[in-house]
Amino acid sequence: MTLVTEPGHLIPLDAETALLRLPANSGHGHADGEHCIACAMRTDVRALLFDLLEGAKQGLRPGFSKVVVDASAVADKGQVIAALTGKLPAQALRDHTVARLFYLAGAA
Repeated sequence: MTLVTEPGHLIPLDAETALLRLPANSGHGHADGEHCIACAMRTDVRALLFDLLEGAKQGLRPGFSKVVVDASAVADKGQVIAALTGKLPAQALRDHTVARLFYLAGAA
């Protein structure tokens, strides 16, 4: 998995690469970085990676061997890095699955 943290940084994608784009503030009327359960669900990188994996297993999306996570719009990129490197406690069984099957190969 490759993590993109800077806006405008392009990573070439091929047929074996899935793109996961984390959104910025959803426009709920709160400032960026404020806790919002709806925004937290949309930017939970471990949950989104698990959904990618399950979609491929069920044939709902093409299979993949690499993932590019675009976190350039996220205010707190440190939280994304912490989630991908095992620094945050697991919230669900899916987090353990993601930790076993995905690893951060680099950041751009």
